[in-house]
Amino acid sequence: MRILIANDDGYLAPGLVALVQACRGLGDIDVVAPEQNASGTSNSLSLHRPLSVFEAPAGASQGFKVVNGTPSDCVHVALTGLMAQRPDLVLSGINNGQNMGDDTLYSGTVAAAMEGFLFGVPAIAFSLADKGWAHLEAAARGARRVVEAVLAAPGFGAAPFLLNVNFPNRPDADVLPWVTTRLGRRHASEPVVAQKSPRGETIYWIGPAGDAREAGAGTDFHAVAEGRVSITPLQVDLTDHASLGAWSARLGPAGR
Repeated sequence: MRILIANDDGYLAPGLVALVQACRGLGDIDVVAPEQNASGTSNSLSLHRPLSVFEAPAGASQGFKVVNGTPSDCVHVALTGLMAQRPDLVLSGINNGQNMGDDTLYSGTVAAAMEGFLFGVPAIAFSLADKGWAHLEAAARGARRVVEAVLAAPGFGAAPFLLNVNFPNRPDADVLPWVTTRLGRRHASEPVVAQKSPRGETIYWIGPAGDAREAGAGTDFHAVAEGRVSITPLQVDLTDHASLGAWSARLGPAGR
């Protein structure tokens, strides 16, 4: 078993270190992570500049490969150039904050896992619901528990999959029941925050994410609020299959 681990909070993030330590003994582990915090970068790849890779110095991150790019860059470069052997599993996280509902479209944590999935490798993204790393070690033990269950499940390796896992920040996160969920939805983001730069120019900060709008039973928001671990299977196909016929009728034959 060979496992590739990445994240979006950067190679020094406590969540990455905790996930790597929790997965020791499950197989050979390669770590390739961004040099800086790259939260919110989604699936972006650095196509207009070269990427540099170096090994992290002594400390908790010693031996990690570091890329001066995005989370997707990290996994892409690992799978297409850095690793001599294809991994059996890609893990991403543990993220400092939830990745539920619409968050998954922007999340670098989910994107790193998705990059592995796009290359045909099973992948799991892990996040803590609340920022601040409270009860991180319990979540890391819970992440190992999820990985062990996935590896032991019938059919592992037969086809790639992409799972998005969110843990409540609780001291018993490692023993909480988990539930398979669908993505909830958020209200629109809060307005941008305008400020003046030291030079008198108007600058803008992206506003906070909107509150949960669809958070009923069966959603990831509901599961975490009820003290359970949310596990959401994701797919990459964004096609609105239900409306294909309607759009075909609306637009008519090509060239008419």
